[in-house]
Amino acid sequence: MTDLFDHAMNERMKSQAPLAARMRPRTLDEYIGQEHIIGPGKLLRRAIETDRLFSSIILWGPPGTGKTTLAQVIANQTRSHFETLSAILAGKTDLREVIERAQERNRLYQQRTILFIDEIHRWNKAQQDALLPFVENGTITLIGATTENPFFEVISALVSRSRIFQLRHLNQAEIGQLLDRAITDPERGYGQRRIHLTPEARAHLVNMASGDARNALNALELAVESTQPDEHGTIHITLEVAQESIQRRAVLYDKDGDAHYDTISAFIKSVRGSDPDAALYWLAKMIYAGEDPRFILRRLIILAGEDIGLADPLGLLVAVSAAQAFDYIGLPEGIYPLVEATLYLATAPKSNSTTAYFKAMQLIEQEGAGSVPKHLQDENRDGQATGQGQNYIYPHNQVGHFVPQQYLPKRLLGTYFYRPSEQGYEAEIEQRLKQWREAQKRALGIETERHLPDLPQDQIEKMKHSLK
Repeated sequence: MTDLFDHAMNERMKSQAPLAARMRPRTLDEYIGQEHIIGPGKLLRRAIETDRLFSSIILWGPPGTGKTTLAQVIANQTRSHFETLSAILAGKTDLREVIERAQERNRLYQQRTILFIDEIHRWNKAQQDALLPFVENGTITLIGATTENPFFEVISALVSRSRIFQLRHLNQAEIGQLLDRAITDPERGYGQRRIHLTPEARAHLVNMASGDARNALNALELAVESTQPDEHGTIHITLEVAQESIQRRAVLYDKDGDAHYDTISAFIKSVRGSDPDAALYWLAKMIYAGEDPRFILRRLIILAGEDIGLADPLGLLVAVSAAQAFDYIGLPEGIYPLVEATLYLATAPKSNSTTAYFKAMQLIEQEGAGSVPKHLQDENRDGQATGQGQNYIYPHNQVGHFVPQQYLPKRLLGTYFYRPSEQGYEAEIEQRLKQWREAQKRALGIETERHLPDLPQDQIEKMKHSLK
């Protein structure tokens, strides 16, 4: 009788569980996203499908990316016994009981045990150390899930004995698939109800979910359950309902449309134009509208090289560091390195002198590539016999670590592509370069200079895209 009541209670709890819990994938075929680790033919997928998950793994990724779900898929697929602990609630005593059961199971039935520990980074070093002997001797196969970088938050001994799989935020198409499935699934979702989700509402839920499946499904559930059906029994989820459900207003910002390109254009032009206030405004609009911060950071890295360059060489370091920092911490705290990079680059001295490269590229296209002077050629192959590399003067053996020797093909001597600006650190470069060029002209007898004109920006853009 107790079993009957327990079964009835479990079934009732399943039906009353939140939508995000009900819609958890049960098989790999139902799992959406993370193609880079469980796509067809990938190592982890092969291990799950063949039930050969013998080595421990750590699933690392932001909330809502499917770490716990993937562990449950493994539990459904494996013939091993599957145990679960939450590092928030469980301690050493709970672990000891799991280990004792695993040892007994292996002794009596030769059955392996897979232990899933959610939020494993919550355990301190001593608790994690207690796992180590049983992972080493194969008593358990560990699946750890963490939102934190395991190389910092999990002891190195466990990390070295595990395969790390990094899960990513779901993209917009994948979030959209989850919403569509939840609306049409008659068993676990809303397939037995008449629901009309407008395209604008769907797009808003997708954007505002920020790659978090749980956020998207929770918002959809709130929208459905709080909206009264019309006289025909249809529940209409409009943009207004979607905004209330996810508690964010919609901003005109279609990631594939004009508003997307116009806003990032305004942002980059504001940073290039040294207006930090305008840059912050357009940055806030993009983040509020659900833009991927990594896209913005990539554009800032490009800007640091293209529009600041050697006027402030630290600009590129700041932009790259901000991108790395964001990858470590994500939102919401990741907004700080993004804002820091924006402000630094907006207030840095500006120079686009790195576009000098395209002058050299155009000259090669027009006149062909010149031969490498013999004294600059590689002498390691057969320099003694061929004369390659002979008469090259090593600059570091000279006063000032400089020697005015020939570096360009002879017909191009006196051709200058790079013209430093007078901004920031590049003003110092201009002074040094002027002295070096004068010394080289005297030493090599260069009588005429050839300063190539700056290229129009539209021509630079065409040449830049040809690099793809």
